[in-house]
Amino acid sequence: MAETTLSGIVDGRLCSGCGLCSTLISDNKVSMAMSKEGFLRPQIHKKLTVEENALVAGTCPGNYLEHEPGNVPYDSLWGPVVTVRTGFALDEEVRYQGSSGGAISALLIHLLESGAVDYVAHVAASETDPLRNEVRLSRSRADVLKGAGSRYAPSAPLENLTALLDLPGKFAFVGKPCDVAGLRNLARVDKRVSEKTAFCIAFFCAGVPSQHGTLEVLKKLGVEREQLAKFSYRGEGWPGKAKAVTHDGRVSEMDYATSWGTILNRHLQFRCKICPDGTGEFADIACADAWYGKDGYPEFDEQAGRSLILARTRRGEELIADVLQSQAIAVEACDLAQVALMQPYQKERKSALLARLAGVWLKAGALPRFRNMGLAACSRRMGLVTNLRNFAGSYRRTQKRVINTRFRN
Repeated sequence: MAETTLSGIVDGRLCSGCGLCSTLISDNKVSMAMSKEGFLRPQIHKKLTVEENALVAGTCPGNYLEHEPGNVPYDSLWGPVVTVRTGFALDEEVRYQGSSGGAISALLIHLLESGAVDYVAHVAASETDPLRNEVRLSRSRADVLKGAGSRYAPSAPLENLTALLDLPGKFAFVGKPCDVAGLRNLARVDKRVSEKTAFCIAFFCAGVPSQHGTLEVLKKLGVEREQLAKFSYRGEGWPGKAKAVTHDGRVSEMDYATSWGTILNRHLQFRCKICPDGTGEFADIACADAWYGKDGYPEFDEQAGRSLILARTRRGEELIADVLQSQAIAVEACDLAQVALMQPYQKERKSALLARLAGVWLKAGALPRFRNMGLAACSRRMGLVTNLRNFAGSYRRTQKRVINTRFRN
């Protein structure tokens, strides 16, 4: 089998757009740019060496994910789990501004105000283009709240990470599951990551929509891009509404069930459809919407926000205990059976993944390397008909080209 290359990862549609490759490869050989499909993708300006391609292949989270043996129980469906809770920020402004119950924002504010970290690295709306994302360094409560809320659009928080690692002080990193996994992979080859990163916090992710999805939402709202002064996908309540504000002060809104449920989720990149980790398995803490349900399905009526909070490492659990002692959040006990009811999409996606990967393998000839992630155990929970349906759908969607990567459960 041919060696894996960065070009092969991109051409095979395994890239998640995190930007890690641009950090790994020096001399400005790689940069990130928006593709015609509306996703952030690496642009290769100079030919990469065999060693550089090997470095990318072994660290790119789109190509390689592996759990190493640890001291935390591993659930095949939900990953490493120390504790599971639901809760919300007791500061009403924090709870209101966050996408769910404000748990991540409350954790970050506590870290900053306690001096546990010097700053927080996270993604927020660009200061120059309200439809684009950029990495923000927050150093105060006000900074955290300014950047609160989901951003359902491409982002590359691992781009130019060298500059961040060169800054004095320690930081907390917040990102999508693939971003956190990429940072953990980088730690294997760059010791500064472990030295500088105090905590990694992830949020559950159902996939990254292309920029075209956002433009479709904007069109439905009746707002031209050049008129736009501010755009938010969620926040200001739970689940919150997509909101466009024009330069002349006009406000147009769309409910979450419409914006995400009928538009954005139809624009997901291919890699997200074969993702084994939508729940932040490599983070210290992972948070999500703790949806209330009816008849087995989440409800999206506006109400007071509630977060799902999973401690995935002992260090993450210690942080949650500190935040509870400071009375920044209120929590209730929860179990994984309840998580499955709150997050049925995540349950179904991981359970169906082995069948989807089989479809990709049959069409493309090879697969990414996902190791020790419980995929076989998850697949056994699915019925034969459901597995066959996912296999067939994945086969149809896969481009007939060799993805120069490998898979092992």
